[in-house]
Amino acid sequence: MPNPIPFISAVRPVFPEYSPAHDKHDGLVCVSDALTPEMLLAAYRKGVFPWFSEHGLFYWFAQHPRAVLLPERLHIGRSLAKTLRRKSYRVSVNACFAEVIAACAQIPRAEQGGTWITPDFQAAYTALHRLGHAHSFECWLPDAAGRWHLAGGLYGVQIGSVFYGESMFARRADASKIAFACAVPFLARCGIRLIDCQQDTAHLARFGSQLMPFEAFRAQLGEWNEVALAREIGRGVAAENEAA
Repeated sequence: MPNPIPFISAVRPVFPEYSPAHDKHDGLVCVSDALTPEMLLAAYRKGVFPWFSEHGLFYWFAQHPRAVLLPERLHIGRSLAKTLRRKSYRVSVNACFAEVIAACAQIPRAEQGGTWITPDFQAAYTALHRLGHAHSFECWLPDAAGRWHLAGGLYGVQIGSVFYGESMFARRADASKIAFACAVPFLARCGIRLIDCQQDTAHLARFGSQLMPFEAFRAQLGEWNEVALAREIGRGVAAENEAA
């Protein structure tokens, strides 16, 4: 008999525990017909995230092993380090969350035919941002006339001392890399102890991400989701450099 896929109600968003040993659906944990901030918070606490929607249903997944980054192990390569020293940039925090998530949805990706960040996703995460649990980092670069433009950025979810990275975009070379390289130390100063990268990619591996068995990842969530930040992630400046 096939294993049924649980349906989660927005009225009582209790997500099942994911077990890699009993995974019968390639990481698919459950489905729902709604996507709300309350559902997102309940799911992330268990290491589950919504991956895409189709025909009015939202599909929630877990990833095993899980790609994570420990902030103290952030690696900045030689080329990016040179860029950070020599390039003029500003990296802001929560300056324009809605614009960042919209840009993440619009940027073409070679490996994908479309985007999972549909208007429903944008609305749910923007609502979560208003509740103080989703944050954006924006990289601003000057044009030839010295005018600053939004060139790249990223956004993610924060619960306790865990930051769950969601997506990033770049309109100009190195913009998302600059945003990430500056976001991680900023998050560490705020008290973030674990950054969830979800997928194992070469791009994140260059920054020092590592693979963690899901059971160990879930144990980390159980600990760090309950630890308050040392400093609130508000609106401000994460880093800036005025190159000559």
